[in-house]
Amino acid sequence: MFPRLPKITQTLLIANVALFLLQQLPQTAGIFNQLMLWPFGSQNAFLDSPGFEPWQLLSYGFLHGSFGHLFFNMLALFMFGAPLEMTWGEKRFLTYYMVCVVGAGICQLVVASLFGEFNPVLGASGGVFGLLLAFGMLFPNQRVMLLFPPIPMKARTFVIVFGAIELLLGFTGWQPGVAHFAHLGGMLFGWLLIRYWRGQPPFNKRGPHLRRVK
Repeated sequence: MFPRLPKITQTLLIANVALFLLQQLPQTAGIFNQLMLWPFGSQNAFLDSPGFEPWQLLSYGFLHGSFGHLFFNMLALFMFGAPLEMTWGEKRFLTYYMVCVVGAGICQLVVASLFGEFNPVLGASGGVFGLLLAFGMLFPNQRVMLLFPPIPMKARTFVIVFGAIELLLGFTGWQPGVAHFAHLGGMLFGWLLIRYWRGQPPFNKRGPHLRRVK
């Protein structure tokens, strides 16, 4: 379908689009309701909440609330996922993406518990922000273009700007309805995993059989 895209990136794109189309069918509402990420205690807050289940830490990352939500996440997956997969290979890239999705979900659960939030979360944004972080670390001087406004900047600067914006929006609540701390969680877990692979602090005590990676 996308012959120039590496395998895992292509599969993730297709899976997200296919599931979004299935979400539009009225008869699937109950199924996808159970696949969203529900905070602890949500079953007591909403009668139709299935409550938190462990599989939701992964399944929520393949669901989207609107076409715009899907479009921008898939655009970022297309832009940043392909070069990362071609650099790392299929297995490492998939591992990284899934760790970012799960890590984003864990951070969101923690924040929701602290602030007493009970609304479900869905979307690939946690994984996508992890990809953005990795792209900035591996290709810091690569030029990327903002969409709004169309300003070119280095990937490293791009990551710093987006991270700062997410942190500001998360603490101020200026953009309600968006899981900003999930985005930051995806970046955090991505950063930790890359540090682990590179043997950098806090993971610098590694055996001689493990080698540094880009």
